[in-house]
Amino acid sequence: MSKVFIIAEAGVNHNGDISIARKMIDAAALAGADAIKFQTFRAEDCISRNAVKAEYQKKTTSTSESQLEMIKKLELSFDQQKELFQHCRSKGIMFLASAFDLDSIDFLNSLGVSIFKIPSGEITNLPSLEKIASFHKEIILSTGMADLEEVRIAVDLLLNAGSSRERISLLHCCTEYPAPVEEANLRAMETMRKEFGIKVGYSDHTEGIEVALAAAALGAEIIEKHFTLDKEMEGPDHSSSADVEELKKMVTGIRRIGLSLGDGVKKPSLSEKKNLPIVRKSIVARRYIRKGEVFDEHNLAVKRPGIGISPMRWHEVLGKISPRDFQQDEMIVL
Repeated sequence: MSKVFIIAEAGVNHNGDISIARKMIDAAALAGADAIKFQTFRAEDCISRNAVKAEYQKKTTSTSESQLEMIKKLELSFDQQKELFQHCRSKGIMFLASAFDLDSIDFLNSLGVSIFKIPSGEITNLPSLEKIASFHKEIILSTGMADLEEVRIAVDLLLNAGSSRERISLLHCCTEYPAPVEEANLRAMETMRKEFGIKVGYSDHTEGIEVALAAAALGAEIIEKHFTLDKEMEGPDHSSSADVEELKKMVTGIRRIGLSLGDGVKKPSLSEKKNLPIVRKSIVARRYIRKGEVFDEHNLAVKRPGIGISPMRWHEVLGKISPRDFQQDEMIVL
């Protein structure tokens, strides 16, 4: 199995502060993530004045401000994101960002990102999908809140606009913060893999890391997880995000799971081959056997080690004439 691509989702957990964003890059790199993902947007271009907050946002932020006002405070300028892009390079971790408006998409392309991450909320945004597909770059499409037909429409749109199946990956997701474990529905990954014949993964919004690890064990090729430097920080997503220690444990766990999955061929492993003769058995003399005796259930036994005649040949040996004397527990030879 190829290595799982792990995305540490910074989102807007930097609270609009570039110094926090830099620290998040450092933490994600130390944790061993392959990429860290931010959100690129100009709030006025993607959120109307009439947009209301989600219920989870009302619980974690001021109820007196609109969604636009809340998101505006979390915006990083294009120049700031250029700095973060360079900081990622210096730390050996890939910079990713989800764009929420057309200008932001163009900016990310000019920045030189190699992968476009399309968030769940943009899966029905035709102009954005077409523009991203036209760049002929890798695309990771989150599918939270979408049914299979909506995913099919989005995939077909990307393909018709210039992308290819080899360049598209789908992330199953439950878009709630935090997402209920019982709604994770990880088997939907396999449904999409069979339906579309493309890579699948999982964007995890549940609390803890168990569901992300389960997704890796089920064959997710990409895992994305929100994280924060401090769950107690003010902002909409901190409380439902993993902290840095959880991120480290998740990355370590996913890497170990990836190693454990293997190639699927059922055969003795290298480490267990040496134990095979020790724990398997052979046909031996139950008691002293004289030459010329007939082998039967009363003078034969099956015991360790497995360096003689296999017990799978039991019926072949029964009824044969002993070619020589055998001491008790001695391996039978024909």
